[in-house]
Amino acid sequence: MASFTFLIVEDEALLAMDMEAMIEDAGYEVAGECASLREVQALSRQLVPNVAFVDLHLAEGSSGIDVCAHIRAMWPDTLVVFVTGNPRKLPEDFAGGHGVLPKPFVRQDVLRIMQYLQEGINNPPPHSKPPASFHAAPSLLSAWA
Repeated sequence: MASFTFLIVEDEALLAMDMEAMIEDAGYEVAGECASLREVQALSRQLVPNVAFVDLHLAEGSSGIDVCAHIRAMWPDTLVVFVTGNPRKLPEDFAGGHGVLPKPFVRQDVLRIMQYLQEGINNPPPHSKPPASFHAAPSLLSAWA
């Protein structure tokens, strides 16, 4: 079975490093780490992450919503989870994303979200429940119903 990979799109270096450590400590792979839309656009098409954790406000004045659109166009099967302190700034359709994890978050929530998403991708619907802090997009819930 191929490894389960994550892309981190976060402009706060310490938070990005912390997320990378959480992902790798859980036995998953970080396929890339970016701080802006420009950096995401520079990634190889062959990267193909399973999940992208994307902040809403990024470096160089770029937007996580624009990053989400680019990811969905480049890798249509990649799930995008917004990680933001401002979840209410997302439109009702989650701007094409699959869920949101509000900041601040705790390590256990990230671990449970990763497990939930891996189960849902590998054999939907997932058998575990996500943490209460994770808000799945209506499109994801209906796809996994």
